[in-house]
Parts: sequence; C-alpha cells; structure tokens
Amino acid sequence: MSSILLGLFLSFFRIGLFGFGGGYAMLPLMELEIVRGQGWLNPFEFIDIIAVAEMTPGAIAINTATFVGYRVAGPAGAILATVGVISPPLLLVLPAGWLAARYGENRGFKQVLQGIHPAVLSLIALAAFVLGGEAMIDLKSYLISGVSLTLLLFTKIHPLVLIVLGAATGLLLYL
Repeated sequence: MSSILLGLFLSFFRIGLFGFGGGYAMLPLMELEIVRGQGWLNPFEFIDIIAVAEMTPGAIAINTATFVGYRVAGPAGAILATVGVISPPLLLVLPAGWLAARYGENRGFKQVLQGIHPAVLSLIALAAFVLGGEAMIDLKSYLISGVSLTLLLFTKIHPLVLIVLGAATGLLLYL
C-alpha cells in the first residue's frame, strides 16, 4: 500500500474515531487534517468538496471522505478514506449501545452526556465559523448566506431546495 493511501486511511480513521456529534461536528477535524495538516487540499478545494458532499445523498462525513480520497488518490483513495472514516463508528457502536442500554438511566451516565452535548455543539459552531470564513469571499456570498439563513429560520423550506436555490443564485450572480 502506498504511503498516500495509508495516510488517507489513517487520517480518516482518526477523524472517525474522534468525530463525536456526527458529520458536521467532524468538519473542523477534517479541515484541520486535510487542509492544514496534510496539505492535500487548499481551503477553497475543501469548501467545494463540502458543497458537493452536502448535495449528494448520504452522510456528509462519509461523502466528504469519499470525495477527498478520490481527489487525492483516485478510486483506491476514495475506498480507503471511506473505510477509514466509517470503521471507528462501526467498532464503537456495539459497546456504546450496550453502555446506553445498561446505564442509560444512570445519573453519572446522563451527566457525561450533558457534558458532551455542549462540546459537540461547539464543534458544529466551529465548522460553521471555519467554513464560513473560507466561503464568504465577497458581498454576493454574504447575500446568498444571509438570505439562506433567513429562509431556514423563518420558513419551512427544505434544505435540499435551499441548496438548489443557492446553486441557481450562484449561476446568476457569478456569470
């Protein structure tokens, strides 16, 4: 196995291992590893991959791993990055499920979860801050973001419809 393939697997294994809170909480870890740590992508390439991963059916963390792996090392990279990011959750879900079933009503277990929730929220907020800083490139991008946020907060618009509208607006504004 080449060093780049092994690096992809190990990097995404670490991301999967410490990516508590789901896909959006994993994005800062991915950005740190992929852009700053390994230098496999620049920030704009990473944002583009996140946008495609968001539009593609499936979990954003898995889609991102697949797309990054493919971009870095082709089909083999896509497979190894994807296997890397899903392996830790697969290995941890059985013991975690057992613990939750056995100790779910335990006061200490509930307190641990109450501590984890705000930490996970901070990871999601960090993802929004880091990715937003890289995606906001001009007044048009701020306009698209502001309108999108307003629609999400005050209407029942489906996120997929919002993504399609954002893409169409991007086509119109950036021609």
